[in-house]
Parts: sequence; C-alpha cells; structure tokens
Amino acid sequence: MNAGKIPNTILEKIILEPLKQYGIKRSEVLSAPSVGEDCAAITMDGGTLLLSTDPITGAVNNIGKLAVNINANDIVSAGGEPIGIMITALLPVGTEISEIEKIMKEVCVSANELGMAVLGGHTEITEAVNKPILSCTVVGKCQKIISTGGANVGDKVIITKSAGLEGTGILAKDNREYLLGYLPEEVIDRAASRLEKISVLKEGRVGAEYGATAMHDITEGGVLGACYEAAECSGKGINVYLDKIPLSEETKRIAEIFKIDPYRLISSGCMLITHPEPEKMIEELEREGIPATVIGEITNGEKFIIDQNGDTHVLEEPQSDSLYLIKKDDAGT
Repeated sequence: MNAGKIPNTILEKIILEPLKQYGIKRSEVLSAPSVGEDCAAITMDGGTLLLSTDPITGAVNNIGKLAVNINANDIVSAGGEPIGIMITALLPVGTEISEIEKIMKEVCVSANELGMAVLGGHTEITEAVNKPILSCTVVGKCQKIISTGGANVGDKVIITKSAGLEGTGILAKDNREYLLGYLPEEVIDRAASRLEKISVLKEGRVGAEYGATAMHDITEGGVLGACYEAAECSGKGINVYLDKIPLSEETKRIAEIFKIDPYRLISSGCMLITHPEPEKMIEELEREGIPATVIGEITNGEKFIIDQNGDTHVLEEPQSDSLYLIKKDDAGT
C-alpha cells in the first residue's frame, strides 16, 4: 500500500466493520469509531470526556510542536477544550540527547501555550524506526459535541486560513536547501513560518459559540479530503468550488516545484466549518484575526468539485496525501 492514511473504503472493511461486529458496547461511550470522526466521546459526571490520538510521521523538524497542536486540534474541532496529552516517542538508534531535549522543549512550550498538561508517555530508542516518530493521545472535555457528521443540506462550507498550510510549512522546513535552488530565501522563510499558525483553538471556540453544525480539522488529504469526509460522515452530498479555495502564493509555488496537488496537501491549522448562515461566523472569525472563506455547500446529491472553468467532476475519496507523493528528482519550475 502507499504511504499515508489507509483509504476510507479499506478502513471501513478491515478495521471499522470488525469493530462493529466484535466490539462491545458500553453506555458511557457516546460516539462509535467512523470515517472522519477524529474524537471518541465518553459521558462522565458533569460533562463529556473527549479523546483523540494521532502520530507525526510526515515531518522531520518541529515534530514536538506539530504533535501537540495537531492532537489538540482534534479536541477543539469537536467543540471541546484540550486538557492534557500523553506522548510515545520512538527514536532511531543514534539519536543524540540534545535532539530529545529539543523535541521535549517544543512539546512543553506548545502545551503551555494551549493550556494543556503533559500527562506522561513513553520514550524509546528502537531499530524499528529510521526517524523520530511521536504518537500522542490527547484528552479534553466539552458540554456539547460538534461532530464532523453534523452538516445539513443547505449549509455553507467554510474553511479558515488557506489550503496546504501545514504541508507548506513542513516542505519549507525539511527541504530548505533544495528549495533554495528554485525560490528566494524570503519566500521559503514565509512558507516555513506557516507552521506558527497550525492551531485551530480560536476557530474552534468561535464555531462552537456561533452555531457550527459541523467542524473538521483539515489534516491528511487536504481541503478536498476534508470536504469528502464531512459530506460522507453527514450522509450528504457536497459541491466544492475549486476557485474559491484560498491558496497562499508560497503554497502555489512549492506545489508547482514538487508537482503536487495543493488541495490535497495536509492542512492542519485550517478548519472546515458548516453553517446555514455563515456571514456572522465569518465576521467573528475575522474579528479574531482568522481569515475565512465560503468554498461550497452541502447538498442532498453526490459529492462534486466544480473547477475554474465551471466543469463538474466527482469528488473522490482521499488517498495518499500530496506530502507522501513527492519525488525530488521529478521536481521542476
């Protein structure tokens, strides 16, 4: 199989169907595992406990910062407040103590910025990996769950910030010397700085307060993958207008160099929000300094992309993220 998340159809067959068939049901568990839903929810006295888990596998630099923010984003996207995080660090043989110290400093600083506690975890040097891998579980709480699958027919589809945000930052950080052969240094620096915007804490709070029907953190598979998952989870159709999806200039240029689709590039830091009347939502997001754009609508039909020429195409389920499809020897201007 290709690198990246397992395709949804295979995930359903080999993982979710056996869980439905053999898994036990407990009254405390409010949400069953499903495609596109990133959080488990458990009822507790006084509220709801949220849990989510994610690894960092596609980046080399800033993995401590990415691990904390990406996992916290899942909790925020469910309308919750992240409380704490547990981290399993698998490190290749030969890892220097200074490298571990750097990762843990990033973890602690990022967790502090989000008001989260580091609850513990596991650290191991192993021959099973050839680069540092962080796998995390985050816990949070909420009063009302906002699911990926809550979208209704007629809702508008909003995304915050711009497509490919995280992937742009990772590619700039991890391939700086290579990109210097194609781009001015200031463009690469600007692209790398996009990793400073990977938290969706603010938009999650705004979405929860102003009546979002669904929220989804845009990760692997990019904006188009998130649109597919939100529609699939909701049992609805969707129209996505490609020319409405915002792209930064640095994302466009890096995507051209690596010959990848920026609309299917990992985009943590961007959130998909659905709402029947998006104007107030967008106004409040922009008041918080978060750009937001309507890129489509939820329908009772199929899943479609409308391209820049007005032609309609089927929106396919997400496959390997663009980040995993890069071949440097094929790159060009």
